[in-house]
Amino acid sequence: MKIISHKNIAWIDFEDINQEDITYLQEGFNIHPLALEELLTPTYQPKVVQYENCLFLSIHIPLFDTEQRATYAGELDIILTETHLITSHRHGIYQIHKFHADLSRSEGKRRLHLEETPAHLMYQVIEILLRSCFPKLRHVSERLDFIEQQVFAEKEKEMVVEISVLKRDILNFRRTLKPQRSIIESLVQKDYPYIPSSMKVYFQDLIGTNIRLWNILESQKETIEALEATNNSLLSNKLNMTMKVLTVFSAILLPVSAYSSMLAISASIPFGHNPHAFWIHAGIMGVIALATATVFRWRQWF
Repeated sequence: MKIISHKNIAWIDFEDINQEDITYLQEGFNIHPLALEELLTPTYQPKVVQYENCLFLSIHIPLFDTEQRATYAGELDIILTETHLITSHRHGIYQIHKFHADLSRSEGKRRLHLEETPAHLMYQVIEILLRSCFPKLRHVSERLDFIEQQVFAEKEKEMVVEISVLKRDILNFRRTLKPQRSIIESLVQKDYPYIPSSMKVYFQDLIGTNIRLWNILESQKETIEALEATNNSLLSNKLNMTMKVLTVFSAILLPVSAYSSMLAISASIPFGHNPHAFWIHAGIMGVIALATATVFRWRQWF
């Protein structure tokens, strides 16, 4: 648990909250029990719930697992009261840690962000989390450029896994980000307690940020799907060429195999007593193969 207070406003942040922390909130704050229960229960869809003495929000932010190379949804629960902002998250969120540490160290930043209402501080937290998505999407764009270069550098097989991993990344990013817009829109459209009406223009700006992120994701989704289709097409073309070569060789060797089989079942092999019989028959097979290849070439089959 980390606490920052300035004048009449305090921010309490919990990471991996437990029952002891819930007891602390029950004893020290007038918070509805259902809101406290929400802090212990994972929420798979974002929501905002108004209680008689607080406002509860659950939002999700795309986080990246470097070991699994996958984007996942990190949950952030927020309880807003008249004098407190309480946040809880099970996964470490670097942006929140940094913002909290900056406020702890700097008196000037505390005056900047903790002078008005907890709603202003909540806006700052959500804005920081949304804007942190832009560097992540720039990294996705760089990976898209790399994949494009490799696809046209005849490394289609190596890119099959890379395309699948990045496609999963983009889809998880989209799945996490899209529902957040409805939560922010509800803060603009409805009159919630502890959120001044003057704050609506700020949350409207967050909607614009969400739309810009979504437009980038739409473009990246179309790009990765086009690259996947191109890569599959190039792989299919290479496979077709390989099968064509193998088919041609099989067709050329078929008459030769038939000729050798006829010799094997003959009672008396032609030129059987000739000391150069092997080379004579090898030459005949070569002529047959050459003739077959000439016919294939003449018919433009390869």
